[in-house]
Amino acid sequence: MFDNLTARLSRTLESLRGRGRITEDNIAETLREVRVALLEADVALPVVKTFIEGVKARALGAEVLSSLTPGQAFIGIVNEELVQLMGGAGAPWRLRAQPPVVILLAGLQGAGKTTTAAKLAHYLIGQGRKRVLLASTDVRRPAAMLQLERLAAQVGAEYFPASSETAPAQIAQAALERARSGVFDVLVVDTAGRLHVDAELMEEMRRIDAAVPAAERLFVVDAMAGQDAVNAARAFGAALDLTGIILTKADGDARGGAALSVRQVTGKPIVFLGVGEKTEALEPFDPARMASRVLGMGDVVSLVEQMHRQVDTQEAERLARKVVKGQGFDMNDLRSQLEQLQKMGGVGALLDKLPGTASQKAAASSGQGDQQLRRQIGIISSMTPRERRHPGIIDGSRRRRIAAGSGVAVQDVNRLLKQFQDMQRMMKSMKGGALRRMMGALKGGMPPGFPGPGRG
Repeated sequence: MFDNLTARLSRTLESLRGRGRITEDNIAETLREVRVALLEADVALPVVKTFIEGVKARALGAEVLSSLTPGQAFIGIVNEELVQLMGGAGAPWRLRAQPPVVILLAGLQGAGKTTTAAKLAHYLIGQGRKRVLLASTDVRRPAAMLQLERLAAQVGAEYFPASSETAPAQIAQAALERARSGVFDVLVVDTAGRLHVDAELMEEMRRIDAAVPAAERLFVVDAMAGQDAVNAARAFGAALDLTGIILTKADGDARGGAALSVRQVTGKPIVFLGVGEKTEALEPFDPARMASRVLGMGDVVSLVEQMHRQVDTQEAERLARKVVKGQGFDMNDLRSQLEQLQKMGGVGALLDKLPGTASQKAAASSGQGDQQLRRQIGIISSMTPRERRHPGIIDGSRRRRIAAGSGVAVQDVNRLLKQFQDMQRMMKSMKGGALRRMMGALKGGMPPGFPGPGRG
């Protein structure tokens, strides 16, 4: 989402890193570039002005001018002000009410409220071990009610069925009674949207809110909406006492301005980011981590957390034990690793969380996107079980058959086999102590010889 902004800011701020002295002139020049970068990212003009003034006031103080590394000190100030712009270093989002906690989702049509309701249920079930009931009050679109019912089954939540002839507020009230009698922890209420803000929509939202006093009123906004998102946020914020914002489609090519503007306009924190179409593609929003990513500093903490959630540690241990015993690393193992990488969003999603400029990440990820991963998995799937166990038997005719079966060129098959051979050599070199230490880390223990408490 922030790729263009990251690239522009990285180039601008990089020019300051090596400067031995920071003056009013070069700070003014840099701030002009930062202002242009933010405006190009579709950040609202009042938000840009507030941000630039905050950075300028601090940058011209002794904090930067007296620093031994003024360039880095200035970048630190930009980072801190960006964190404040995105919401500050507040506490993570938590449910703070007696169950059943009612979460009301509001937003315009097409923002992704229904999918977000299911994603939120998936998150609460997986991370919080909550029993979740989903209800839809979108009586104007029966298809939306059917969609939520199907998504509820996918994520392991219960769905509250209702007739499209029933008033939305009555549906919400009946769903709350069901949540109470069924001993649910959370009730997520999906509401109707419109193509634009209107009085009827706002009145309906108020009636639903009055029928089921919500502990959380979350505004769902499309990151691709640009300045329209800001206008919608302002209108919904006036009609409802919003408690937070969920930004959807953050994995798209949006310019990122909505994320920076909506928080400032509403005064409410962004609590979640929708980062894909799958039901698990919802991640908590952390201003400090996002600011680091925008400035090209990466977000290694989020990467580690994602790996803990999504990487199959049992499969990793199985592979490690196999190599330790001297058993061959085969194509089945490679496919397993590629599928794990695909589950985490592909190489591009991982590089986004690692330090480095946007241009470096783009160069590193070229040819290794989701399409490339799918192609490689397809090539391996077109092999016979014997070929996957013993890739050495794959001769020219077999390569042509595999290429035809997977819909790729023979050169693609050759390239994958070469990569496999390189990985095989690396696995052989890891036999013994190095891999045993890695297995110890996977199990959460200290590798042998690692100095623990009292041994350093």
